[in-house]
Amino acid sequence: MSTLLVSHQACLAHDTGEYHPECADRLKAVNHVLEHEDFSFLFRDQAPRASREQLARAHSAGHIDRVMAAVPSSGLVEVDPDTMLSPGSGEAALRSAGAVCFAVDEVATGKCRNAFCAVRPPGHHAERERAMGFCLFSNAAIGALHARDAHGCRKVAVVDFDVHHGNGTQQVLWTEPGMFYASTHQQDAYPYSGSADETGQAGTSVVVNVPLPAGSGSEAFRAAYTDVILPALAAFSPDFLIISAGFDGHAADPMAHFRLQVADFDWITRQLLGLAAGHCGGRVVSVLEGGYETRALAACVAAHLRALMDG
Repeated sequence: MSTLLVSHQACLAHDTGEYHPECADRLKAVNHVLEHEDFSFLFRDQAPRASREQLARAHSAGHIDRVMAAVPSSGLVEVDPDTMLSPGSGEAALRSAGAVCFAVDEVATGKCRNAFCAVRPPGHHAERERAMGFCLFSNAAIGALHARDAHGCRKVAVVDFDVHHGNGTQQVLWTEPGMFYASTHQQDAYPYSGSADETGQAGTSVVVNVPLPAGSGSEAFRAAYTDVILPALAAFSPDFLIISAGFDGHAADPMAHFRLQVADFDWITRQLLGLAAGHCGGRVVSVLEGGYETRALAACVAAHLRALMDG
């Protein structure tokens, strides 16, 4: 079995306007690096649209309708000061969420070992009733709930190493039984959530937040996983693991103030894969979140995918 890459051209048509950091150039840079011969053995497939049933596991009918109704026929529409819609945004959002559900299907049924979803818009800030922070639908949470409801996974984990806290993923999963959400992120940075005392509710989800100060580098990042998150994840013993793969913690990224290097993303990917091998048969789906310096993003995605391919 090999690693599956899921993407769709529609994700390039989500236009966020001039100078917006979450732009199509991000995905173009990823697509370019994936042309390298190292990735010639990837399985590749097109993302389907997410169904309304899949979206509704994470979002209310009202939220789904508001997002799709707000998509303009021309020009740009501002959802919040950070989040834009263009004529191509609705299709891109449906393909992004659909990619994760499709990847879960392929991994859960043993058609591939693991998968990476190279999609945009990202999802981890989208709450049940609110689009925000570049995000329209909560892609990772939608995938986690799909693994539970469509494939009978009793315990599903989402681990988020984006430099920003995934408030949306956490909020969507907060009251869901059998869910685990863990995040490292820069404290006192957008969206100003994810304190260590946000730990979930008894009998529902398990939440583990490790905020780190601005300027944190490899040592602090790796210690957060080695000392806190990986032991908690092992104790949870997931049936399925979803990675919210944000690469904006790289030292070159302009959106925050971590000092991570490509090697750190290779390291955390391999740590998570090792744990998944021991607890859920290596069943892992990763979905792209942040990463806004395109050269650093491409290098980090390449390292992440090489680790996935090594399994």
